[in-house]
Amino acid sequence: MERRKNKQPKLNIRKGDIVRVIAGDYRGQQGRVLSVVPAERRAFVEGVNVATKHTRPTSQNTQGGIVKKEAAIHISNLMLIDAKGNATRVGRRLEDDKLVRYSKKSGEVIKS
Repeated sequence: MERRKNKQPKLNIRKGDIVRVIAGDYRGQQGRVLSVVPAERRAFVEGVNVATKHTRPTSQNTQGGIVKKEAAIHISNLMLIDAKGNATRVGRRLEDDKLVRYSKKSGEVIKS
């Protein structure tokens, strides 16, 4: 039986990446990844999957009201945009003893 040291899945999308939604209600939209939740395989993308949330008045927000906020979207519905603006799959390779991400479509290294 093999032991896994890290139980978190390795994801190809990171915070700050620009992604395109490839499935679902927001298909075709692009945005920057605000945060990633690896345990749930979900990401928060700027301007995508915006939900309205009703907030009650608090000491910080005395008015309360309706707030628009991004909800998480599954990683499988996102595809990374490379430097040329194309949606691409992501690979990993060693360059100068360092593991780097690269675009499978163009072969260029993805700067993060």
